Amino acid sequence: MTQDRAEALAAIAAQVKTCTKCDLYKGTTNAVPGAGNIYTDIMFIGEGPGFNEDKQGLPFVGRSGDYLNYLLNLIDLNRDQVFITNVVKHRPPDNRDPLPDEMIACKGYLDDQIELINPSVIATLGRFSMARYFPGAKISQIHGQPKYDDEKGRAYYPLFHPAAVLRNPGLRRDMEADIKRLLEVVEKVKTMRSSEAAPPKPKDDDKPSGPPKQLSLF
Repeated sequence: MTQDRAEALAAIAAQVKTCTKCDLYKGTTNAVPGAGNIYTDIMFIGEGPGFNEDKQGLPFVGRSGDYLNYLLNLIDLNRDQVFITNVVKHRPPDNRDPLPDEMIACKGYLDDQIELINPSVIATLGRFSMARYFPGAKISQIHGQPKYDDEKGRAYYPLFHPAAVLRNPGLRRDMEADIKRLLEVVEKVKTMRSSEAAPPKPKDDDKPSGPPKQLSLF
């Protein structure tokens, strides 16, 4: 199973690197499929690669990545313990916002990554990844407020994009308070998953009455 998951995710990454479903691949240096621990409880989804990500083929390695590393350190984690990716896998020109058709082109790759990793919590970074799970919502109003999906046994946790916090330091207090609650959300989902996996307790009516009967072998 371990090898199967790793191979499947590597196959997705290979497909992303040769993808021409939209025009974003034109003029870029590297695709950025995602990176991190494929057995993690926490998956971060950002918006799209920037200049440094395009050069290195890795997500969140510029100033935003440095700040994300700082945030993870606040809860005693590092990027090797989480998985980080984006809604689009190639850098939009001049770091513009990803367009709807570009996000649709990448949707299958992201959906497959989520299914394989099966994280307890998907933490969205910014409004474009947030919109997948909170359509029509405003990040300024719902940041740090998890939404629990009982069917999938998962939580969606909206966070500001690190770049937005760097541009507007007034958001920093909220961002750091939100990240500090992330592990509480993880633990709640783990409890939810374990209770769903546990066999149901027998009802009193189902319990046999009197001493157990010995079955005849003949």
